[in-house]
Amino acid sequence: SRGSIALGDYSYIADAVDTVTAKLLLAEGAQEAGVPIISAMGTGNKRDPALLEVADLYDTAVCPLARVMRKECRKRGIRHLTVVYSREEPAEATIAEGERRAIPGSCAFVPATAGLLMAARIVNDLARGA
Repeated sequence: SRGSIALGDYSYIADAVDTVTAKLLLAEGAQEAGVPIISAMGTGNKRDPALLEVADLYDTAVCPLARVMRKECRKRGIRHLTVVYSREEPAEATIAEGERRAIPGSCAFVPATAGLLMAARIVNDLARGA
């Protein structure tokens, strides 16, 4: 819940949560606390880690999660959010028997690469004193 973690106690926030609500709470809290944050966008149904990049949320394209986040961040006055996202079109997901909707799949190396890109940005920003 909002306010249950004192975000101002941290030097940097790495957001790797899966829900839009939690991502927005972290982005709002980071902005209010003046703490840098990097947020992972969707890696589900992606196969090419070479298409991942670090960018501002408002400079992203293709990623469905980034599209939702842009809309919601605009509503909340969040004008900047550093993200890791992929320009790769998501692969078509199939609906498993007994499921109501398609569940995104992932290749182990795509989310792992996104995590490494996030870690590299954090370490380099902190080393530069950003």
